[in-house]
Amino acid sequence: MPDRLTRDFPLFPLGIVALPNELVPLHIFEERLKTMMNECLRNEREFGIVWLSDDGLREIGCACRIERVLERMDDGRINLVARGTRPFRMVERQRHLPYPAGVVEFVADRDDSVDDEVAKAAHQAYAELVKRATDREPDEEELAEMSAYTMAATVDFGLDAKQGLLDLRSENGRLRLVTRLFRAALKRLDYVDRAQARARSNGKVRFG
Repeated sequence: MPDRLTRDFPLFPLGIVALPNELVPLHIFEERLKTMMNECLRNEREFGIVWLSDDGLREIGCACRIERVLERMDDGRINLVARGTRPFRMVERQRHLPYPAGVVEFVADRDDSVDDEVAKAAHQAYAELVKRATDREPDEEELAEMSAYTMAATVDFGLDAKQGLLDLRSENGRLRLVTRLFRAALKRLDYVDRAQARARSNGKVRFG
């Protein structure tokens, strides 16, 4: 088997998509998943979250590392927070371990430089969305360092959009996608603002 492949990688099929840099709260209650998480904690191992969609298990998932354990219950259940680290491709499922696992290949981006104009458009759209949604201005230096993944990890997108980001092997492609997503979110905020204004006016336009 080629060196680039990792065997016996713990897998967590879930109805969510995780992104690199994203914080993911998890409640672990199944016995096999308790075993898996305890193994990851003992050996400081990553595990992989893979979206179990209506169409089946997706090929590209996100490796995660346990950031902190919030609570351990008497029956062994665990509340924890994990952080996404890097994307991988699932090559093969494995059945010989006491928890879900597989052979995976960690995937890298194509070797292309980031387009400054593409990054600028993404950062501007993100900054506008943050300001509209939270009334705070993002720090300019921090904003300039944020990747598409880092920005997207702080916004509640739909699962298809998040999976689309994971599937792309180009930062320029991800930046273009998040720019469209941020602008779409801004339009939804505009619609909500207008709807609330109409509700407050009982359907009448107010002057003065």
